[in-house]
Amino acid sequence: MTLEETATRIKRMEIRGAGRIARAAAKALLDYSESINDLDQKSYIDRMLRASDLLAGVRPTAVSLPNAVNIISKPLLKAETLQDAKEGLEDRARAFITHSEHAVTRIGEIGARHIRDGDVVMTHCNSEAALQCIVTAHHQGMDIEVYATEVRPRNQGHITIKTLSDAGIRTNFIVDSAARYFMKEVDICITGADAITVNGAVINKIGTSQIALAAKEARVNFLVAAETYKFAPRTILGERILIEERPADEVLPDAILTTLPHVTVRNPTFDITPSEYVDLIITEQGAIPPEMAYTIIKEHLQWDMDNLCTDYPYCEEE
Repeated sequence: MTLEETATRIKRMEIRGAGRIARAAAKALLDYSESINDLDQKSYIDRMLRASDLLAGVRPTAVSLPNAVNIISKPLLKAETLQDAKEGLEDRARAFITHSEHAVTRIGEIGARHIRDGDVVMTHCNSEAALQCIVTAHHQGMDIEVYATEVRPRNQGHITIKTLSDAGIRTNFIVDSAARYFMKEVDICITGADAITVNGAVINKIGTSQIALAAKEARVNFLVAAETYKFAPRTILGERILIEERPADEVLPDAILTTLPHVTVRNPTFDITPSEYVDLIITEQGAIPPEMAYTIIKEHLQWDMDNLCTDYPYCEEE
């Protein structure tokens, strides 16, 4: 698959889930770098930075993309030779892919410690990390039951319930708007995240904040499972994360919409859950309160806090 094909598949949500998106971008950069031969150092770096820019921009809310690209492309601007630049990028791409795969397993192990035998768990959307916590707890012999939401309009919940069913976990499939109704039967909520800000707010699939609010009202713990590369460094500078809006035809077919001239379809992909609704964030580095998000950004994402924008080779001028 070419670089452009990967970018297109990510944009069309044929590749979805922040972890899968990040790994796909890393693999695309690795393959693209390996395909480049007979260039001088400057030409190679220019082409790789353009490739980085292309991938980083296709899903504006999923910070796993720019974080992955930053980690992988960081050697480019400091390399002294073409060989240093090429080997540095390719080594980091391979390491990122391996780390990302292992991170989900580690998150599952840590997250399972917060699930008790007999618990009823609610989850939303299709998060590798959140599902790993649930499946790991099940594999450890815990008798658990799950409420999984439909996740309109893209129906990612269908993927979730197949994963849970294949694992042998008792699962209740509910429409998104029934989450508060069933919250009284739930012991713990676990979702994923597409981005986490410096103050611990969580950007995730639309509907997450409503579930978190219902959990807060019912005094049900709300946990977020997320790899460290889903934390958003530029929120330190006060930059807001753009909430992506998807096409109207995901909600209403064009044939119907054209008969409703006074109707506008609003289709945000994500919403923001305030940090005060989040009890813990489960990362591969451990379980942290949302207030510790800054520590993750500073210590684990390899961003230069003193010069964040210029260390981000594809950021736009302010």
